[in-house]
Amino acid sequence: MKSVTVIGDGTVKPSSHLYKVAVEVGRLIARKGYALICGGMLGVMEGACRGAKEEGGLTVGILPGYDWSSNPYVDIKIPTGLGHGRNVIVAASSPVVVAVGGSYGTLSEIAFALKLKRKVIGYSSWDVKGIENYEEVSSFLRAVDSSI
Repeated sequence: MKSVTVIGDGTVKPSSHLYKVAVEVGRLIARKGYALICGGMLGVMEGACRGAKEEGGLTVGILPGYDWSSNPYVDIKIPTGLGHGRNVIVAASSPVVVAVGGSYGTLSEIAFALKLKRKVIGYSSWDVKGIENYEEVSSFLRAVDSSI
């Protein structure tokens, strides 16, 4: 099964615009028949997993701790005990990485993904224009739809 990784800020609230965008991205990934991989926690990660589950998709969480604590929409939980070090695993797990907003953890995942030659699509994310394999988009559904 092919997969798409979704990254973003773990502190965004379900009422926020970025959370709603993440839900739509997750739905689209599931409709395409791809598994969704993320860091498994809250915020954008939860929104993306929620959207994927609403469409019957498979979700995988690469978790920071050794326990199985995750958002309620994660099907497969992979506890790493690596904390932020898991970001390299998250970035390496799919050929396409979708960044929705994000803070420093997201920036590190973008950097790892680009270093690993993954395609990165950013929506309201870090300004890394001009870097090969990175595309900042304003219409996330069109961009994600054409890229996965």
